[in-house]
Amino acid sequence: MSTATTPAPKPTAVSKEQAEAVFAKGLEGIIAGETAICSIEQGGLWYRGYEIHDLAQNATFEEVAFLLLEGHKPSASELSRFKAEVIAERPLHPAVTSFIESMGGYLASGRAVPMDILRSAISILGHTDPDCQDNSGPANLRKSKRLLAKIPTIIGHMQNVIDGKAIIGRELGGDPTIDHAANLLYLMTGQKPAKEYARVIDVSLILYAEHDYNASTFTSRVIAGTLSDMHGAVSGGVAALKGSLHGGANEMAMEMLKEIMHDVGEKGIGTKAVDDWMHKAFDTKRKLMGFGHRVYKNGDHRAPILHKLGRNIATSDAKNPGGHPAIKWFELGEQVQKIMLDKKTIHPNVDFPCGMTYFTMGIPVPQYTPIFVASRITGWAAHIIEQHANNRLIRPLSKYTGEAPRKWNG
Repeated sequence: MSTATTPAPKPTAVSKEQAEAVFAKGLEGIIAGETAICSIEQGGLWYRGYEIHDLAQNATFEEVAFLLLEGHKPSASELSRFKAEVIAERPLHPAVTSFIESMGGYLASGRAVPMDILRSAISILGHTDPDCQDNSGPANLRKSKRLLAKIPTIIGHMQNVIDGKAIIGRELGGDPTIDHAANLLYLMTGQKPAKEYARVIDVSLILYAEHDYNASTFTSRVIAGTLSDMHGAVSGGVAALKGSLHGGANEMAMEMLKEIMHDVGEKGIGTKAVDDWMHKAFDTKRKLMGFGHRVYKNGDHRAPILHKLGRNIATSDAKNPGGHPAIKWFELGEQVQKIMLDKKTIHPNVDFPCGMTYFTMGIPVPQYTPIFVASRITGWAAHIIEQHANNRLIRPLSKYTGEAPRKWNG
């Protein structure tokens, strides 16, 4: 993992010609800033110096959230204090709960989707937060903890509304006696999850918590760079994450597997039918979701961690809510992965096993990306705090491709 050894040079102005010489579409390969939060390299992924496999095996999400937000590994007393602070902030302001309840018809009709409701609910939280307009470090940290606590409650209440059930945990934001990941599932279902399920969700939150200057984090930093507030920057991050080329890929990956399962029908998985489906997708240049990554060229380090945990859950469960033996989703996924690797030399990213894992656990597909938000809020908030603490307006140049200079009355 590379680390900075000397202070960064003071920014100097460059000409438009110099900038065009290093133009890269989508900013691919361009260093757009500095951060002490995360490092992504071909050899690994690190959160403040801790490697992702180490964290997934040995840490809890609450510990990782503390690491990202407060900047160091927590002691036992610090972790206890942090968890108490977050638990106390779980309940929603009545204005937010009322908004979620009012959106039931829109969700049922498909005119609104969970990510849009979540984005709007976060905006409303900003109106009710006493620190909303304060961008100081202490205020930003308080807001970060509130968002970390309340986003799972929003997701849970939203799922209750979708299911036509009474709001679970309206007064307390769930069950204050259980951990963060378990409470998220409890809020959605009203049932305390099995230990194995809670651990899988906990690890998935660790894996999704932070990922350098990805599209949504960069969006959040651009907004924060204007000295806008935490809630505004996070709302922008949610909007960016919604897209199918970013956070929405886990939903699209599962929808693709469901389509393959339907299309191969009685021919079944493990047969030439899947290979034929994939080759048809190749021939029509269809984008297959859950594969490839802008940074990782030799495979996403997070994917095998979640794949193993999800497969273990699938193996131990007789059936998933979709009616298929749960293990078949992983058998199909592994067949698709092999074809992609053999024919295209493209590895799966973490969204691919995430889709299968959440589906096996009975989590509704439209909630996959909101759960991503429940995790990534830690990374976004850490970056917003970092941006505000050492700010420079993010204002890149563009390469003009329009008409040559001309006169209006020429």
